[in-house]
Amino acid sequence: MHSRIKKLIMQWEPKPIPNHEVIKLLQTQIGVSRNISIILTQRGIDNYERAKYFFRPELKHLHDPFLMKDMKFATDRIIEAVKKKEKILIYGDYDVDGVASTALLTTFLRNKTTNIFPYIPDRATEGYGISINGINDAIKKEVTLIISIDCGIKAIDEVEYAKSNNIDFIICDHHLPESEIPNAIAVLDPKREDCEYPFKELCGCGIGFKLIQALCLEWGIKTQKITSYLDLVSLATAADQVPLKEENRVITYLGLKQINENPRPGIKALLSDFKGDEISTSTLVYKLSPKVNAAGRMKHANLALELLLCKKLENTVNLSEQIRSINTERQEEDKKTTEEAIIQIKVKEEELFSSTLVHHENWHPGIIGIVASRLIEKYYRPTIVLTKRSEYYVGSARSIKGFDIYKALKKSSNLLEQYGGHKYAAGLKLHESKLELFRNEFEKFSNKNISEKQKNKTHIYDLEIPLTDLSLRFYKIIKQMEPFGPNNLKPIFCSRDCTCTSQTRAVGNGNKNLQLFIKSKNKIYKGIAFGKEDLVNKIKESKGFDILYSIENNNWNGKDKLQLVIVDLKLN
Repeated sequence: MHSRIKKLIMQWEPKPIPNHEVIKLLQTQIGVSRNISIILTQRGIDNYERAKYFFRPELKHLHDPFLMKDMKFATDRIIEAVKKKEKILIYGDYDVDGVASTALLTTFLRNKTTNIFPYIPDRATEGYGISINGINDAIKKEVTLIISIDCGIKAIDEVEYAKSNNIDFIICDHHLPESEIPNAIAVLDPKREDCEYPFKELCGCGIGFKLIQALCLEWGIKTQKITSYLDLVSLATAADQVPLKEENRVITYLGLKQINENPRPGIKALLSDFKGDEISTSTLVYKLSPKVNAAGRMKHANLALELLLCKKLENTVNLSEQIRSINTERQEEDKKTTEEAIIQIKVKEEELFSSTLVHHENWHPGIIGIVASRLIEKYYRPTIVLTKRSEYYVGSARSIKGFDIYKALKKSSNLLEQYGGHKYAAGLKLHESKLELFRNEFEKFSNKNISEKQKNKTHIYDLEIPLTDLSLRFYKIIKQMEPFGPNNLKPIFCSRDCTCTSQTRAVGNGNKNLQLFIKSKNKIYKGIAFGKEDLVNKIKESKGFDILYSIENNNWNGKDKLQLVIVDLKLN
């Protein structure tokens, strides 16, 4: 096969326009324009009650935590442990969700007892999940209760080992369980088949929050007292990319309010270089999460945990500087590894394959997940990146829309030592002797299960509108739809047959971005297209172009003006 670059075709696809009568009714009920009504009904906000809950999330909208299977068993055992002054170990994970979860439970329970010991496994030596090493640490500390958070749903043998050493287990997890679950005192996981909790999409920290919500009810603590913990829960919820609907929307909405008004010292320290006016989910995902993650990826997540547990801002200085430095190192390593992976694909003439599998014994285990995501951006296909640990390859898998990477790994589970994860992200471990056989199986499965349509990225947009429909009033209503994230993405619009003025030019650091001045009915709209500087002359010479874009407010010299953030652009 000759090595050549597969040209990715970017398809545009509109969301279906909902029923006309439903759109009209909502328009009347809440007094908005037809365009706003369409956008809301597309998201399932199709009557007054749903709109009220959507636009005004409140703590009282959260479900009763005791609806979750085993919650009473969990609270009873924790209350008993606190009363008897037992030692409790909080067993977390090294990603943002795991670190934030550990900080959440540690901070809350330390208000009741000093016998709380947080534990996060080492990514390199222990890997994901409950380790015997971690349980041995608990034995040494004379711990009698372990609460695992963001992990543990598959730890059947480890829970038995803990029980044989007189340690009880409470598991708080949000990952998919297998047919058998660990024999713990309580297993809190809404994804359990026998759990009737109404909302299934909480992250690990969200499960931890439900636990402290239940403990507050048992201890007679006013629910309002727990709002101060929502900064951690919103950070984890945004970072873990769970759907931002129902309870997750309430948590993130109130958590962002907490972060903007009164964040805990650790979060404040990591956001000290933030230049914007308001912290949003984008800030959490792109500015804050990578720093928290970097500690666990490159060194040890305990650094990030210690920072999030700081009670005073002056105690954060050294830790936050260390984490910033580690994040810079992570960025450099990520860039270098991605470049090496691309070279490997080209040398092996695999650019036209249905999947990507790259490996190197010296790649840093902490950044291979990021590299897998980078490779999907370039080749848009299921991707596995592996590094070596003695005679085993360990790695991360990432996927594309509609392709279940977890199912792909399960199909080849006879070749794997370990695997686990979700539909779009997973981890795996295999013996070096099985590598080529696994590579062939993974490629065969990918080739068979990816349609031609799936091989091309698709931009879904909400609505096709003329630019003249845009206004600051329209933008302000869109802004009230925040927080944006999965299941409530920032609205994307399509406008066709645009033309630009001669002011259109390349701007930014290295002139890599395209600043557009778009004409429509005697009005000029300013737009920015990141990384599209190569289109300057083509746009000026074209007879017109179509754009996909979101809208934002650009405040300059105290004046508010709309700016279009171009997602994609097609020349006519």
